[in-house]
Amino acid sequence: MKLIAEKLALLEKYDRLHFVRADGTKTQCMMPRQGTLPHDLIHFVVESVLPLKHGFLSLVAAGADAVFVMKAVHDVTNAEIETGAVQAEALVEALQTQLWAGAFDSASFLHAAGLAANSRGKPAFVFDRADPVVLYENALQLLDRWNDVPPYHCLELKFIAGEG
Repeated sequence: MKLIAEKLALLEKYDRLHFVRADGTKTQCMMPRQGTLPHDLIHFVVESVLPLKHGFLSLVAAGADAVFVMKAVHDVTNAEIETGAVQAEALVEALQTQLWAGAFDSASFLHAAGLAANSRGKPAFVFDRADPVVLYENALQLLDRWNDVPPYHCLELKFIAGEG
């Protein structure tokens, strides 16, 4: 699936993310500006590396509407949500915290991701093959690319679900 991250006007509070699936169908969502890499682009970092079959981007790639998936995976009362979706969301939140901190601390990252998943009744993601610091390094690289995009321009990414 192709992601097209569109930077809007300089004073806007949101940017836009377009999704173009392999079959040509499309959906989109707004991305709040948060002072670092947008949350939905952090999903790209996490889900491109880790094997999370029910993560946000995988669900959109499979045909779900982006806004519908966004609401479903962020609804903490939704007990029906798949484990992979909760784990992806927990990892994205924990990674975003590390980006805001400006440095990566593996122990606090894993702790925060575990707490976020456990609070929704799901187990924490187990890093048996991937190194969590790779997520942070990839996020920093994508943040640099995103920061170089001027208003009214786009950054295109190709999403392929991670294998681990």
